[in-house]
Amino acid sequence: MTDSQQMYLDPAIRDWVLLPIMLVMVLVGVLRHRITMLLTGAPKKPQLKSIRESKALLRGMRLRTFGNHIPHYAFNTRKEYLSKAYDEGTYLKNPEAKDPASITGAPNPMTDPEMMEGMMEGMKKQLVNMVPQMVIMGWINFFFQGFIVIKLPFPLTPRFKAMLQSGIDTRDMDVTWVSSLSWYFLNLFGLGSVFSLILGDNNAAGVDMAAMGNMPGMMPGMGMPGQMPGQQQDFKKLFMAEKENVLITPHIWDLDDIEERLLRKYGKIAAPSLASKTSSPAAPTMTTASTSNTTSSSPTKSSPLASSTGTAAKSKKDMKEKIKAAQKTKRR
Repeated sequence: MTDSQQMYLDPAIRDWVLLPIMLVMVLVGVLRHRITMLLTGAPKKPQLKSIRESKALLRGMRLRTFGNHIPHYAFNTRKEYLSKAYDEGTYLKNPEAKDPASITGAPNPMTDPEMMEGMMEGMKKQLVNMVPQMVIMGWINFFFQGFIVIKLPFPLTPRFKAMLQSGIDTRDMDVTWVSSLSWYFLNLFGLGSVFSLILGDNNAAGVDMAAMGNMPGMMPGMGMPGQMPGQQQDFKKLFMAEKENVLITPHIWDLDDIEERLLRKYGKIAAPSLASKTSSPAAPTMTTASTSNTTSSSPTKSSPLASSTGTAAKSKKDMKEKIKAAQKTKRR
């Protein structure tokens, strides 16, 4: 048996370290949710023009996805209308606004009230997320530094050692043992389901990863890359990209030849054979003398092209008669 299997935890660690950390994390999450609701206030209703922008973009995506369910003329009409509307900026919230790509330099957030309001809300969320975390980490490091609180019931690879044993510098300890600081991080990122059960789905008790990514000193990849808090999307560029996608989308109606496919599916007509689908290769060219001799020797012989054309016309006529007979039977 290894040393990790011979270790026994004092039951007082469970009662005075493990459970209190978890209970404090739940209470702090509920308090964070209430404070966030007080700071941000009731969510504002979106403007009608903003909703129209997003729905117009979604309309083009749905046309490309489900366009095969409508006839050709309907698809072409919608495609022409949407491409013209995207090009003219019919659905833009501010059609007369200048193109952001033509403006040199970054946009000034002081001149846009919505961007300014979004930046203030982002700063409030950062403050609400950062202050409780600093307080709880200081409390754990002061009272419970170096404590082993729990042992995981499943084996792990040594790569998890730095994550599960923060604050404990021992190389020989089994990786399944969890320190008090690591227990705090596990609760920080793992209590989302508990908060959803207590406060509902749309709650502010969990960790806001977007707000954490915009904190000073955080890794650049954790936040929204290349976008400031409250910065809006450029729908003009999105509309032009969607216009190109709509114009190059092919259309094949799902109801083309539906009668023949149904009759063939239920055995009313025979499926086309491989021989009828494959055309016969052209005969090799002959010299003038041989061609004249063959023509003179068999003047009454019909050409292969005429016989194949007659066979195709006859099979098409028989198929139409079978379709009419099936329709009459269905009406009866």
